[in-house]
Amino acid sequence: METRATGRSKRQTSYEFYKKLYKLTIGGGVVFWAITIAFSLLPIAAEFRAALSISYIQVVLVESLLGGMIIACCASYFLLRFFDKIPTKNPILKSVILSFVALVITIILIPNPPGFHGPGDALYYFLIGVMFNVARFLFLGIVVGYLSKVGPQCRCITLGFVRSWTGLLVRTHTHTQNRRFKFRRSHHDSHP
Repeated sequence: METRATGRSKRQTSYEFYKKLYKLTIGGGVVFWAITIAFSLLPIAAEFRAALSISYIQVVLVESLLGGMIIACCASYFLLRFFDKIPTKNPILKSVILSFVALVITIILIPNPPGFHGPGDALYYFLIGVMFNVARFLFLGIVVGYLSKVGPQCRCITLGFVRSWTGLLVRTHTHTQNRRFKFRRSHHDSHP
């Protein structure tokens, strides 16, 4: 028979687990999406999308976010649930291992699209897709592993970093505004 303290402890542990799972899923999914958007700006990605008749908005903006969230959720869940069973002590390396397992499963499960130009092009576009996916899954694994190992002390470092960049941007913006004001004033003074 469970006591109240044991039941409360289990609920607290479950809450902490899902809270961390949510944080890792959001972080990994957003990185996966951001890498996809960054790659979509490359000319080779435009060629890849044209060869496979892929819609930019549908695949790059929507499906990559959903796919990234699903992959990040799976990698995060297995990282948190089986943390001690994954070989190595570094959480980033553990997460990268899990993300590469997800990459292999994705490569096996997702068939090649029929929109290739010819038999020679099939391997070329397959390797381009694998190259993009290796980078996306690698960064997803790094971010999920990093977020899993950070604690409350990281918030202070992150806030300090954000404050320093914000201060730099404000100083740069103020300096630019002052230069414009001086230019306008000198320009106005020189013309009667």
